[in-house]
Amino acid sequence: MLAFVTVGSTRFDSLVDRVLSEEVLASLRGRGYTKLVVQCGNSAFGHANLLQQETELHLEKDGVSIELWKFKPSLQEEYERADLVISHAGSGTIIDVLRMKKPLIIVPNPTLLDNHQEELATALEQLGHLRSSTPSSLGVIIESFEPSSLKEFPPFEPSRFCELLDEEMGF
Repeated sequence: MLAFVTVGSTRFDSLVDRVLSEEVLASLRGRGYTKLVVQCGNSAFGHANLLQQETELHLEKDGVSIELWKFKPSLQEEYERADLVISHAGSGTIIDVLRMKKPLIIVPNPTLLDNHQEELATALEQLGHLRSSTPSSLGVIIESFEPSSLKEFPPFEPSRFCELLDEEMGF
């Protein structure tokens, strides 16, 4: 099985370091994940210097095959082939993954201003659509994560958006 990790366009050093840690790799391996693909952006981490010289870096660590790269024009293909997505808590990424009905663990980036990612993560976890984690608790969350317990994210309804907008504008 394949787990895909994305940090989006920002640096999220603590998430990249954590997914490459022995603990998280053991948690992934224990749940049957043998391949890990990491979109690391411009994050600084142990193998970042090697990645500066290559477009992709392939490693084998703790029984998990790891592929690292910075950016691609689209992540759609990565989402499609992933059995699990672990992501920063960017709203675009969250919506894309949830609409594909992929199991999702999000990790809000605490270094961003106003911590809006934390608010979004909390709300969507309370609704049952995903699990939220911190970098330090990621291994434990993976071990206890049951994708079958997640509620399906509702499909996009353009008419509902218009209704909400009309309500807000007082029409």
